[in-house]
Amino acid sequence: MNKNIALAALLLIALPDISLAQETGNIQGQQKNVQPEVTNKVKTMAEELIKKGFTAGDGYGEVWIRDLNTFIELSCKVNDKAQIRKHLITFFQFQQPDGGILDGYIPASKATIYGKFYKSELAPEYLGHKNTVETDQETSLIQAVAKYIRSTGDKTILTDKVAGLTVKNQMENALDFLMKKRFDEKHGLLWGATTVDWGDVQPEHSWGVVIDENTHRAIDIYDNAMFLIAIKDFIAIGDLNAGQISKWNKIYSNVRQNINKYLWDNKAQKYIPHIYLNGSPFPASFDESKIYYHGGTAVAIEAGLLTKKQVKEAYQKMQKNVVDAHAATIGLTIYPVYPLGTFENKGMGPYSYQNGGDWTWFGGRMVSQLIRYNLLAEAREALQPMLARVVKNNGFYEWYTPDNKPMGSSSFRGEAGVLWTAITELEKKK
Repeated sequence: MNKNIALAALLLIALPDISLAQETGNIQGQQKNVQPEVTNKVKTMAEELIKKGFTAGDGYGEVWIRDLNTFIELSCKVNDKAQIRKHLITFFQFQQPDGGILDGYIPASKATIYGKFYKSELAPEYLGHKNTVETDQETSLIQAVAKYIRSTGDKTILTDKVAGLTVKNQMENALDFLMKKRFDEKHGLLWGATTVDWGDVQPEHSWGVVIDENTHRAIDIYDNAMFLIAIKDFIAIGDLNAGQISKWNKIYSNVRQNINKYLWDNKAQKYIPHIYLNGSPFPASFDESKIYYHGGTAVAIEAGLLTKKQVKEAYQKMQKNVVDAHAATIGLTIYPVYPLGTFENKGMGPYSYQNGGDWTWFGGRMVSQLIRYNLLAEAREALQPMLARVVKNNGFYEWYTPDNKPMGSSSFRGEAGVLWTAITELEKKK
């Protein structure tokens, strides 16, 4: 979740020396039961944080759609519905002529001199920007609108007009953008730049968030699983006509089939990291196929791509990776990690940021899927260390090193959102 401009300093923070042989907060020996006083405290902390705004967290002036999508349900509980609706509409006000959706927008007065900004006559007080290496902005916005409608019951947002078209029309334009601009006909799947799992830093540039002539285009599970979820959401809440339903059901079925055909490694029982469309940026000596993508797998489970048996096996693989990496939680982005020097961005060294950093932002989503599949013992086991460090550090941090040191923003709303969701879903199972 590279924050294009605001995160420049965070990416370059010098990490402490990490001995992977040292004792860390892995699951062995930890309490597996989630204590009610801890869950109540974290829920309250999350609600209080989300009441304070819509940006990703401290240090960010932007509202990001990737982040908002993961705390909008909690926001609907604690914030004014009209305010949430306005933020969603603003993304459509920045929608590009080709249907593309930007990552985020920031008050013009807070924008820095760095990066490329987009202006909109419909929202002149803001400037917008897009990390073009990723392919999840459109799908994140559609999912967020669906969550807003489910949480509030307010379907009238679909008939609001932006640039002369209804929000529902603009949602379909966003999906069409992916089919026209990011769809590989040979594999029948979406593509983006080569990044780590769900991340948005490519290896070929010292910053790495914009597609250019050096980019290696690739297909991964995260982008395509997000697409499936967005299509299902659009069909479910969009009041579509028969032709639209048929169109998107066909695309959904084909993408799902092609994910299983091209991205699932049946022998290893895992998703392969990438299908490369113009070669790999990594040295031939490095076997990328061994890497397990935790975040993309969690989103694939959310998209309904794995059976309950496979979900449990995926969780067991994640926990083994946690032990092998001497890490703290299944938020561990990937394992094993990309070697030192494979990314020009110095913040992407081994076990840092998206290259093996520990992100509750995705670990919490895996907990929700364990709950969904009624794997409640596993869900409690996975959730406990995530809650414990929030209480210990008195804040929701962006990510953590393998030895559980908090990094980045101390008020990361994405972490607060996914933990609140997991806790409330677990409470419903009692």
